[in-house]
Amino acid sequence: MMDEQHFGSDFDDFLRNERLLDDAEAVAAKRVVALQIAQEMKRAQLTKTELAQRMKTSRPVVDRLLDPSNRSVTLSTLGKAASAVGKTLKVELI
Repeated sequence: MMDEQHFGSDFDDFLRNERLLDDAEAVAAKRVVALQIAQEMKRAQLTKTELAQRMKTSRPVVDRLLDPSNRSVTLSTLGKAASAVGKTLKVELI
């Protein structure tokens, strides 16, 4: 049986009411960026090791970056990865 409090509302409203929306959006954004980096790696035929070398970091950092469930990646790391695949990371406040 559906909770009447949420009947007729959309999923964003539910997440907002449960104070989960900001976290869900942050996780989704990280997943999108990680997917885009993986796609650029594939296009450029870059291995994780090669990406790590370009980023001047370790392979485990790249593994964490590309892991959609890992939420500990910093903007700095995302920016380095974007640069390593020839892209620019753009973060905007809307």
